[in-house]
Amino acid sequence: MRRMKYHIYLNSEERCLLISSLNDLRNRLIAEGKYTDLVDEVMIKAANAKIKKINVVSKCP
Repeated sequence: MRRMKYHIYLNSEERCLLISSLNDLRNRLIAEGKYTDLVDEVMIKAANAKIKKINVVSKCP
């Protein structure tokens, strides 16, 4: 079975917050002596993700 892919769109502030939060989680896992493989993968993907500009159209009544 094929795995689902998810796409999220973040601005620069949200991206920095995401990477910072993942780094905090990674540090906590290291302190507890647990594996950090999955957190490392997500952090690398978030840091190396392409920056894509999109237009946001709001529909106000």
